[in-house]
Order: sequence, then structure tokens, then C-alpha cells
Amino acid sequence: MYSQQQFLVRQWDFPRNSISMNEPVRITFLGGLGDIGRNCAAIETQNQILLLDCGQLFPDDLMPGAHSVLPDFSYLEKRREKIIGCIATHGHEDHIGALRYALEICEFPIFGSEFTLGMVRHRLAEANMLDKTELTKVEDGEIISIGDFRCEFLPVTHSTPKGLISAIHTPQGLILHSSDFKLDHSPVDGRVTDLDRIADLSEDPGIRLLLCDSTNAELEGSSISESDVGTGLLGIFREFPQNRIITTCFSSHIHRIQQIINIARDEGRKVATLGFSLERNVSLARSLNILKVPDDALIDVAEIEHYPKSQVCVISTGSQGEPRSSLCRSAQSSGKWLRIDEDDVIIFSSRTIPGNEKRIGRLVNNLLGLGAKVINDENLKTHTSGHGQRQELFELHKAAQPEWFVPVHGELRHLMAHKQLAVSNGMESGKALVATDGDQIVMKDNELSLNREECKGQYIFSQGSIIEKGHGLFKERNILGKEGCVIASVTVSTNDKCLKGPPVVISKGWLNEDLSRFYEDEVKEQLSKDLTLYLRHKDNLTHDRLTQKVRRITGSVVNDRTKRRPMIVPIVEIIS
Repeated sequence: MYSQQQFLVRQWDFPRNSISMNEPVRITFLGGLGDIGRNCAAIETQNQILLLDCGQLFPDDLMPGAHSVLPDFSYLEKRREKIIGCIATHGHEDHIGALRYALEICEFPIFGSEFTLGMVRHRLAEANMLDKTELTKVEDGEIISIGDFRCEFLPVTHSTPKGLISAIHTPQGLILHSSDFKLDHSPVDGRVTDLDRIADLSEDPGIRLLLCDSTNAELEGSSISESDVGTGLLGIFREFPQNRIITTCFSSHIHRIQQIINIARDEGRKVATLGFSLERNVSLARSLNILKVPDDALIDVAEIEHYPKSQVCVISTGSQGEPRSSLCRSAQSSGKWLRIDEDDVIIFSSRTIPGNEKRIGRLVNNLLGLGAKVINDENLKTHTSGHGQRQELFELHKAAQPEWFVPVHGELRHLMAHKQLAVSNGMESGKALVATDGDQIVMKDNELSLNREECKGQYIFSQGSIIEKGHGLFKERNILGKEGCVIASVTVSTNDKCLKGPPVVISKGWLNEDLSRFYEDEVKEQLSKDLTLYLRHKDNLTHDRLTQKVRRITGSVVNDRTKRRPMIVPIVEIIS
């Protein structure tokens, strides 16, 4: 059972400039630098480690069977006794989704806003891990100490509520972590990114190191305001007053959900939510008074058929074409609660995450095939990014005036573009360090240095209850998925130097049933013929040699006769 008494957590009550600059501080990036996902950094003094986020990466098509991709926890496993806590900057899965796995290494408290901790609580409850931690709420502007680290939390605008910028005072000066951020001067909740406080910190005590979101570092200009998305959505609602409107967005985008509900109410529509994660997040946000919705604005999704189409708006999960999502099932006419009808209007109020293009395309085609009208044109302002573009990045750099800078949260091209932006605006090139997963920044009194591959930074894969490393497994799965397999089994007597019984050949996913039987018989015949000759004329018949021979005979027949390359699985049993 976790006990928070293990750790010191209190208000900081002495002057900001009292930190002595002696002890080195190390920042090891366990994920998030090279990918959009699995964000996790370990900020380390001699005796303590403070984690900054602990997220997962969603696997792509090259990782079949993986449920999630985790940070490289090998670094933490060797230092588990030093971990004193984790700051969860906001509630997106790429920042909190791996916490349950980290808590299996050791128990530690988690710090974040009330909404973020609500998201964390849901995830840990699903894994029966709530007894492994203490969830400690922090407020905008609050300053607390977590062991050796004095931490100040500033409000930041993003695409999920109550995100936090972390100003972490260390024995080597102030580290400012931007979190995922944008500069929105008219956010739905009125909570703007606190550039004024960042500017104050740049003056006193000064920002030694800036870690800043790089997601949109290649995009010129600024992102549009979330409030402008509301204007775009309102125009679509008014264009289709008689049609049922179904919107889909990220389930954690509470501000988008708030705008859709407000517009629907103003246009005389009841709102139904569809999808477990959406319903759970809406409930959490309402309980914290972040999402303001009167009870009479909502109806159960089971009731939507009782209302005229002109009086219904459905908000659904499935904006990324997830196969098991509510919208995807409805598009395949297998949804329990929502049947897509002709002339329904489907609004995609989201961006396409790279890698999801094909499955979103299939979803759109399925919806169109059912007669629905689909709107996913970014020119209509149905979505805006939660990440700042180049002008917004420039403004944050201008406020922070850091001595050193490391771009974070992005693919390598984003990190490089962010460094270029910083240098073009006056930063010394040598003080903008591009790190990747596994690298470590070392902060000393007179310098910062970059140690490459302090840990491997490798992908760790979660598959059910099993954690695995390496890509070899997925190479095999991709072959199985694309080509199938052929299993060839023989029993050999090494004393008599002959086969004991006929070979057995079974295939799966290689050819259709009729063809596979025909070619399986050919493989059996060739195995019998070639192995009989081989056994008769060879001495020193080891298991490895026999296995290799069976593989070669089987593979030769399969490839020559079908021009296919399934996985060949040889099984050799040796008897005396």
C-alpha cells in the first residue's frame, strides 16, 4: 500500500534565489523525442528522480498485436529507489497512458490538475493500481516542493482542460517545460497561457533550460482560436437545419464538446453522447464544473429515435476511424445505438493523426455509402490544433529568454525545425540541443552537455499483461498477416536413418482451402522423396541440420509452385 509520508510535499517557504548551484542535474529522455507520443523525461539529482509525464504511443500498422508502446523504463528500473513522483502535465494518453506500467516498477505520487488527475484515476482504476499512488492536486500558480525540486505550475491552453506549464527549480537553475501548448487569446474557458509569469521568471531567477513543444514547428503563422471553431460549426448547423447532425471529436476535447452542446441548444437540438470514453470524460468534466451543461440539454442515446431529426445532435467517438469506436460500428451498420440514415450530416471536428489516413478514408466511404453527408474540410474551420505554430513558439521563446533550449514533443523533423526557429531568433546554435529518445542532458554550473544514448530509448510494447522489447516479433506477425504460414512436421529415426511415418503439412492463411490441400500434398511428396535420400546418405544427423533441411525443402516447393513467401515452420521429432 502506498503512503505519501515517504515523500516531502509542502509549500516552498524561502527565497527563490536560495538554491545553490553545485550538484549536477540530469534530464534523461525516455520517450517523446522522435515520435508524437510516449512522452517521459526523468529529471535527476544525486539521490532523487522526478518524472515529467509518463505517456504511451499508439502502435502503427507495423506493430500488429501491440496494445501500446511505452517509454524505455529500463533506465528507471535500475534507479527505482530514487523516484519521488511524477508531474502529469495534462490528461492526454501520450502523457499519462504509461503511468500504470511505471507504478509496477515502484510506487510514487502523481501531481496534476484536478481534471488531469481524474483522467489518471480512471486509467489506474481500470488496472487496479490506485493503491500504488497518491494523486495530489495542484492549482494554477501554486508552488510546492517535491523532494529536491521546487515546482511552480502555470496555466496553459491546449486541447484538453487544465493543462499545466511546469517551472521546476533545481540545484542547477530553473527548467521550464511548456507542456503541450498554444497561444489562444480567446479560449472557451478564458484560461490563457501565462506568458506574463514566464517573462517574470525569465527576469528572476532566469530560465536556465527551456523544454518546449515542437509539434507544429514546421507550420508558419498561428493556430486559429478554439472560439473560431465554434463559428465554423455554427455555420454548418444552420446550413442543415432539418438534418440530424452527428459530430465526432477527441473525447478529451471538453472545450470542443462544450461548443457543440452550446450550438446545438441554441439551434433547438437535444444532445446525446455516444462512446464509453466520451461519456466518462463528459461526466468527469461536469462533476468539476468544467463542462457546463444543464440536465435538460442531454438525452440518452437510446432516445434519439423518439425525436425529429432536426432536434437531435449526437457527439460520438471515432474521429480517427478506430475499428471498435461507436461511429465506425455505426458506419458498418453494426452499431447498437446509432443507425446512420440517408441525409444524416457527419461533422469531423478533428484533425487526422498521421498514420490514420487509410482507416479514416474507409470510415468516410462507409458513411457516404449509407447516404450520409460528410464534412471534414479544414477550410470550414471545424477544428484547430492544440499545439502552437511558429509565431506562437516565437512568442513563448521571447517571453522565456532561456539560456539553453531543448525542443521536445515531436518527430525529428519537428525538433530540427524548432531549433532552427530558436537560432533564427537570436539563440546561439550551440545552446539549442537536439536530443532524441535515450539521450541525456547534463546541467553543471558552467555548462550543459548532451550525452547520446545514455539509455537505449527503445520501444517497449504492451501486449495484454506481457511487456516485450524489440521489433523482431512484429516482423514475424507481418509475414503471418500478409502471407500466412506453412507448418511441416516430420519424425525421423537417426538409428534407422529413415522417416517414421509420412510428413504432416498444415497451412494457415497461405491459400484458400481447396488450393492449400493440393499444394500441401505436393510438399508432403517432396519431403518424403528428398528426406529419404538425405537420411540414407548423411551421417551426424543433428536436430538443427534436419530442421534446416525440412525448412529448405518446404520453402522451395512453396515458393517455386505458388510464388508466395509464407512463414515456414519446420518441426522435427527425432527418435532412436
